Amino acid sequence: MNDLSLSGPELFAEPREAGPAPRRRSVGVAVGGVIVGGGAPIVVQSMTNTDTADIAATTAQVEALFRAGSEIVRITVDRDEAAAAVPHIRDRLAARGVTVPLVGDFHYIGHKLLAEHPAAAEALAKYRINPGNVGFADKRDRQFAMMVETAIRFDRPVRIGVNWGSLDQALLTKLMDENAASPAPRPATAVMREAVIQSALLSAAEAERIGLPREKIILSAKLSDVQQLVAVYRDLAARSDHALHLGLTEAGMGSKGIVASSAALGVLLQEGIGDTIRISLTPEPGGDRSREVKVAQEILQTMGFRAFVPVVAACPGCGRTTSTVFQELAQRIEADIAAAMPVWRERYPGVEALKVAVMGCIVNGPGESKHADIGISLPGTGEMPAAPVFIDGKKAVTLRGAKIADEFRALVAEYVERRWSGSR
Repeated sequence: MNDLSLSGPELFAEPREAGPAPRRRSVGVAVGGVIVGGGAPIVVQSMTNTDTADIAATTAQVEALFRAGSEIVRITVDRDEAAAAVPHIRDRLAARGVTVPLVGDFHYIGHKLLAEHPAAAEALAKYRINPGNVGFADKRDRQFAMMVETAIRFDRPVRIGVNWGSLDQALLTKLMDENAASPAPRPATAVMREAVIQSALLSAAEAERIGLPREKIILSAKLSDVQQLVAVYRDLAARSDHALHLGLTEAGMGSKGIVASSAALGVLLQEGIGDTIRISLTPEPGGDRSREVKVAQEILQTMGFRAFVPVVAACPGCGRTTSTVFQELAQRIEADIAAAMPVWRERYPGVEALKVAVMGCIVNGPGESKHADIGISLPGTGEMPAAPVFIDGKKAVTLRGAKIADEFRALVAEYVERRWSGSR
């Protein structure tokens, strides 16, 4: 064997600690009964895609998003019929035991809708204001002020949400002209990023000047390009202590949207940036809107920020695992947990932290199972027909025969009962 001994800094360097950077210090904002920022856990939110004027459909989708785990839900308020529906949606949700805060998404005529529909202004827990769509020319400041004054009157927070697809063109033009006249012009993309950041910061400063407290303001700066988004939020986080809402806008459909959002938000969250997130997935026609909630939860849980549901680790399979037994068992365990969670959450507080391993052969099976709370290493191709089970890092029992799957599922249920039954 070759001499692989090492010397120099690569051998003697201190190993880095695992984990994200410390959370950025931000001002906490109360949105209904949910705290965003101020050191609170990162909040998952989502948005409906129903016509808000359709009270039944919107109520049903808000409830579905809430049941999936969305802690804040945004709804479109784009016309009188939608605004008039808001208090009825809030009341129907309350009757069903759904207490999720509702956020009104306003563009163009938000000032008018809030003024003419005070019941909607009162029913909403937060208003989303887009500085690029609040008005133009001399109307902009007046209409922005009207929305902020309504928030003050009803004691509601606002999210000042800048989007590069609807950026304040007057501000962008001003910065572009200044850049062109500079002796050392910056790239146009850098100027665009600065326009996004300034739009958020200047609007927040104006809201505070009008009288909205700092603890009533959340900022967001959404772009659809991963690298540009990361750059904008890094700069925004360095220049403000406002709570920040993260999201890659227009992320796309399916795996593309999931991967892009995970890449962008994963970098920022790892750097300690972000107080609430939304995954803006385009659903398949007739698809499940709550998928974006599940993806947001999976990002936060995978990165270790929060625990929502027990984790089932399973190997990908290889030539050693030509049988599908371990795949079927992993699938059944996940289904069992999903079905049991409504009861488990009430009966066993903390069960979300459970880690189960279902492994397919002897290569990584025993080791990975030891890292889980409870894990099983099934026999791979050519291995002895025995499946050791590890509980809390120690071998507890070896299962054999045709009922391995049922016996292991029973062991998981027994483990949950034993570990978390006294946590109520």
